[in-house]
Amino acid sequence: MQTGENEQALRKIVDMTRLISIVLLLGHFYYYCYGAFKLWHLTGGFGDKILEAACRTGLFGNFHISKIAALCFLLISLLGAKGRKNEKMHFKNAFYKLFFGMGLYFLSGFFLLFADEAYAAVLYMLLASAGFLLALSGGTMLSRVIKGRLALGDIFNRENETFPQEERLLENEYSINLPARYYLKDRQRSSWINIINPFRGLMVLGTPGSGKSYFVIRHVITQHIAKGFSMFVYDFKYDDLSKIVYNAFEKHKHAYGVMPTCYFINFDNIMHRCNPLDPQSMQDITDASESARTILMGLNREWIKRQGDFFVESPINFLSAVIWYLRRYNGGEFCTLPHVIELMQIDYDTLFTLLRTETEIEALINPFVNAYLNDAMDQLEGQIASAKIALARLSSPQLYYVLSGNDFTLDINNPLEPKIVCMGNNPQKIQIYGAVLSLYVNRLIKLVNKKGKLKSSLIFDEFPTLYLNNMDSLIATARSNRVSTCLGIQDFSQLRKDYGREQADVIFNITGNIISGQVTGDTAKQLSERFGKIMQDRQSISINSADTSVNRSRQLESAVPPSKIASLSSGEFVGMVADNPDCRIGLKTFHSEIVNDHGALRKEEESYKEIPAVRKLDNGMIQQNFGQIKQEVQEIIQTEMERLLNDPSLAHLIVAKGK
Repeated sequence: MQTGENEQALRKIVDMTRLISIVLLLGHFYYYCYGAFKLWHLTGGFGDKILEAACRTGLFGNFHISKIAALCFLLISLLGAKGRKNEKMHFKNAFYKLFFGMGLYFLSGFFLLFADEAYAAVLYMLLASAGFLLALSGGTMLSRVIKGRLALGDIFNRENETFPQEERLLENEYSINLPARYYLKDRQRSSWINIINPFRGLMVLGTPGSGKSYFVIRHVITQHIAKGFSMFVYDFKYDDLSKIVYNAFEKHKHAYGVMPTCYFINFDNIMHRCNPLDPQSMQDITDASESARTILMGLNREWIKRQGDFFVESPINFLSAVIWYLRRYNGGEFCTLPHVIELMQIDYDTLFTLLRTETEIEALINPFVNAYLNDAMDQLEGQIASAKIALARLSSPQLYYVLSGNDFTLDINNPLEPKIVCMGNNPQKIQIYGAVLSLYVNRLIKLVNKKGKLKSSLIFDEFPTLYLNNMDSLIATARSNRVSTCLGIQDFSQLRKDYGREQADVIFNITGNIISGQVTGDTAKQLSERFGKIMQDRQSISINSADTSVNRSRQLESAVPPSKIASLSSGEFVGMVADNPDCRIGLKTFHSEIVNDHGALRKEEESYKEIPAVRKLDNGMIQQNFGQIKQEVQEIIQTEMERLLNDPSLAHLIVAKGK
């Protein structure tokens, strides 16, 4: 135990040892420079007797013995030296002084060879003394250096925040495997991001330019096509992903037992046509209601947060009634969205008359009929006009042409007729195209999420630009039906803005696999909490006038702090993967850089074939279809009104204001 007495005794021993070294050095000077001292009249009988006694010990028998002895006693005295600690002191400077001093101390003996004995003695003693003092200064400086210095080179704590990651390649018939590299302490190691169960959902986050599509989504596409998945891709910036899909399919056709067909929906450059309200896929009125909700929520995003309000639910009910009426009319021959839009624009007398002929929707339309007959026009317009105005924005010849055709159905994982479908949006027409594409996807999900179907992959780039009311249910239930879902999102706040807080939270929390590039704010904080904590080393230094104390501890800290997620480089990702009961992954969390062979990918992209044109169209054909739809709606009205007027038993269904 350190006490004051022990420290005082140690100090006395150090002082005595240092004094011995100085005495030995002075004796060395006196003996080997005796001639010079004699010239200076600094010799005497007493000193000579002491020198004679020392000589008999053999201490001065050799030039170096006494010199080395003096240095040894000096070094011994330095072992117990305790200088005031200084965090600016470095071992390097101390060793420089120590070794330079020792070199000067020993090499100074060459100056005794000079002819002038007095001059040589003075020069030798000065240089040897200077070397002695430098060695003393360097040794003392060593005691002032803080040995437990903090790792000042790692000011961002990067090495301390590294952790082991999965280095095995775990592959199965469904997996997505991304090669990566990461740092463990100061060493770079290779690893794998193994998404062995994509059916538990995959969310890819990252601000623009973080590499979501280039480093992750493109590999999801190519690897799933190579493993024979049927596929749906929402291509926000057509044809960035669609071109990858088409060329990957051409390369891996052999992976499919039943050859699928590629289909492309694009409203600017028309390819294939598809009717999202296909009557064969609409089994009951609830399908019509879901379709109505999806299209109106897509056109009026602010309604998402107001679901349940009277003036939100009323237009949905009205649109549901119109859709189901056309579904029931003549076997659904005219059950398309363009026909729905045109039918809604006719006058109330005729529209309500037609709708009343269908008993299944009588409960839906009665409030509107009563409001009309009771002259409550303000209420009626508030209920219906918002739906009519919103849908009128879809009245476009090109949209009508694509939505009224029937080149394919949306059951992409049909074992007898598998499909690969790409649907393209246009960033400049997000609100219009996004609403229509939302309807497509809503109907597709209903058909895909069934038992006994093929494995399928649904990929959504910029997912918040779509509105899917039951996306959380799809992720929760699709695992047993082998439906993989990949959602591309820029930031969680974007999802909250477009879907509302509650539904966004459910989608975010229910996803099993998550890969995130650079994100900031609340998204980074939530991800950091999701990734958990790791044991990290901590050090602290306390310096006082006499001593220094270094405290070391270990404590749990965030494995990936929010600040680190906010500063990720392009291609650098953090995340967590889900595993299977038969394939456990102990190291689920990762912070690594995904490895892309940029040269090979560039070469592959240069060899890509363009998506072939499906049909030759001119503006006349599109306009003809536009006019034909309007004509068909008029024929429906004329035929039905004639039938009602000619049948007295149905005359009560005719609505005329004032009756």
